[in-house]
Amino acid sequence: MNSDFTIAVHGLVFLAYLPGHRASSEAIAHNVATNPARIRKVMSALRKEGYVKTKEGTRGGYMLGMMPDQIALGHVYDAISKGALQPNWQTGDPEHICPVASNTQGVMDYIFKEAEGAYTAFLNQFTVADVLQKIKANK
Repeated sequence: MNSDFTIAVHGLVFLAYLPGHRASSEAIAHNVATNPARIRKVMSALRKEGYVKTKEGTRGGYMLGMMPDQIALGHVYDAISKGALQPNWQTGDPEHICPVASNTQGVMDYIFKEAEGAYTAFLNQFTVADVLQKIKANK
């Protein structure tokens, strides 16, 4: 799995934390400790799903598209990283005569699909508001 999901959650929590809930890609990048181009890529995916909005101009930037308690982390994961648990590499050969070589990938596909469903369900127990609340409690 890549770090896009963590970047997305961090960016959303940062926006929820800010008075006015608005920040430039540069400000978010500074807080996340990555580059603004990467933030723009992640925020673009979040914007497509309605989690953030953008405003153009000198006082523009990114802002939350909905209330922090309405943004479930499982939905963010689906928008940013769905399918990331399964590796790109395929094992075996479906044409091979050996039942292990010809069937392992299908079984692994099923396992990864089920694991991702369970992971998404687990993440859906938390919202951006929950993460911000836990961060504030750890001050």
